[in-house]
Amino acid sequence: MSAQQVLDLIKEKSIEFVDFRFIDLAGRAHHITLPATEVDAETFVNGVAFDGSSIHGFRGIEESDMVMMPDTNSVYVDPFTAHSTLIVICNIHTPDGERYERDPRSIAHKAEEFLQKSGVGTTAYFAPESEFFIFDDVRYESTMNSSSFFVDSEEAAWNTNRKEEGGNLGFKVGVKGGYVPVAPVDSQQDIRSEMVRLMQEAGLRIERHHHEVATAGQAEINFRFDTLTTTADNLMKYKYIVHNVARQYGKVATFMPKPLFGDNGSGMHVHQSIFNEGNPLFYEKGAYANLSEMALHYIGGILHHAPALIALTNPSTNSFKRLVPGYEAPVNLVYSKGNRSAAVRIPVAAVTPKGCRIEFRTPDSTANPYLAFAAMLMAGLDGIKRKIDPSALGYGPFDTNIYELSDEQKKEIRSVPGTLDEALDALEADNEFLTEGGVFTKEFIENYVSVKRGEAKAVAIRIHPYEYGLYFDC
Repeated sequence: MSAQQVLDLIKEKSIEFVDFRFIDLAGRAHHITLPATEVDAETFVNGVAFDGSSIHGFRGIEESDMVMMPDTNSVYVDPFTAHSTLIVICNIHTPDGERYERDPRSIAHKAEEFLQKSGVGTTAYFAPESEFFIFDDVRYESTMNSSSFFVDSEEAAWNTNRKEEGGNLGFKVGVKGGYVPVAPVDSQQDIRSEMVRLMQEAGLRIERHHHEVATAGQAEINFRFDTLTTTADNLMKYKYIVHNVARQYGKVATFMPKPLFGDNGSGMHVHQSIFNEGNPLFYEKGAYANLSEMALHYIGGILHHAPALIALTNPSTNSFKRLVPGYEAPVNLVYSKGNRSAAVRIPVAAVTPKGCRIEFRTPDSTANPYLAFAAMLMAGLDGIKRKIDPSALGYGPFDTNIYELSDEQKKEIRSVPGTLDEALDALEADNEFLTEGGVFTKEFIENYVSVKRGEAKAVAIRIHPYEYGLYFDC
């Protein structure tokens, strides 16, 4: 879509405001809104100025001026505002017109450009399965003398004795009992369907939605794959709609990986493949899981670089509360066809040559999608370049339930890092695959590690309520 077509759309839809958005280091969107009467062709040439020093992880106050440059292919109408508003996602530039090296969206673009220059293929496709919880009540605090959180859901397993319903209505979702039950156990059909309706209006192609495994309102909505940056844009759109529809229903949605102890967490399984001028490159009929040698090398790159990769795909301290055995979490750095206990799974049911893909199951939705998808592509391309054979390195294939192996057998299987700090250590030690072609810069990685170290330290130095039970009577 050209700038003129966007201006025509503003007139056609009687748009009153244009909302210019950019994405920060953590993957959160920020916006500045202009009256539509102030938006003209020059806006798309000169951009919209903002203060970069007020965005955590961006610039110092001495070099704060930054510019949002609108991407005219990213526009959609905001379904929530009382005044008709058009959303435009932007790239971040410096005042002299250069792409800002810490802009996540620019990094995603550079990863796609690197693929095209590599000679491997022309297009990388991504499709995330982003899970989330819908709660009725969320409260939390962390102060000098108090630390607590509380969440509640009308369908939660712990509410079988709740009196507020006026005589308990039953039909609660049991722990690990929430995978695709029908109503009345699944109480959130309508809210998910409303999310889907608005996603479709905003341009997403939705494939399906359903209740997920955990109690207390875990859900999943799947949207169609697309190119790397477009898929990241689509995930930002997806999360925006999920959050705001939940709010309209008097509920709250969270993509936090592990909001509940003792039940499954929320992951973001990421399907990915490479095409060359419309031809799939990951398919070879008759091979293991019908995977081509290129696909196996791509898997080799993902698994070889996984400890460093996870600093970008699982970038929160809470991520590692999910990455523990026993809750369907893919902690084992192996690959397998159809096996959900492996970090890399190859879907084999009803797959065509164009649908042949690999699925990296370890990530979660605290990841900045632009950074995470770019990093996965760079790891996979490094595997292709270096012809990393995952089988030769002991990464499988494993077609048995890894959780049921003996302790001796499990010792042979490499696992994900156990903490965010361990993942950041791995990223500091292994990042050359990211800096190939200038996609990520050393300065970006140093800044990213510094920001995330700060988060990890902030959590580590705070008193946990469980420690009172362990140590108070010492």
